[in-house]
Amino acid sequence: MIILGIDPGTTIMGYGLIKKEKKEPELITMGVIELSKIKDHYRRLEQIFSRVSQIIESYEPAEIALEAPFYGKNVQSMLKLGRAQGVAMAAGLRHSLPIFEYAPRKIKQAITGNGNASKEQVAYLLQQMFQIEQMPEKMDASDGLAAAVCHFYNNKITGSGQKYTSWKEFINKNPDRKK
Repeated sequence: MIILGIDPGTTIMGYGLIKKEKKEPELITMGVIELSKIKDHYRRLEQIFSRVSQIIESYEPAEIALEAPFYGKNVQSMLKLGRAQGVAMAAGLRHSLPIFEYAPRKIKQAITGNGNASKEQVAYLLQQMFQIEQMPEKMDASDGLAAAVCHFYNNKITGSGQKYTSWKEFINKNPDRKK
């Protein structure tokens, strides 16, 4: 199974793809979608949809993991980021893929064990985990990869690929796992 992780952005959107075959994730690729040269915001959204669709068609992921936007001080930036995330989601939905969202703190926690870790710490640990010689210059790529790895570890725990909002819901949907 292949997981596509996305770090939404309107200037740079990061992505990473991992393969889930064994007990540990296997890196396929990671990169960024550069959007800064496109001046019109709506054309950027169109490009996000197009490029995410191309990635999906090329690698055929089974699931998408997105970093959820966090509330910042600038409402306009938040709105643009939400649009970018929505367009990436629409591309996934267009291909009938299930989508999972993770808060930035949860992603950092999954990779480093610390929800307050820096982007540099996350990138370093991913580099060690996958034995990557040279990390991409833009950390948005490692952020996209981190979202995919976070999803891998969350599914490894539940083993089902489903989202649960509480332990009670998990137990109710998995009665065979009660002890």
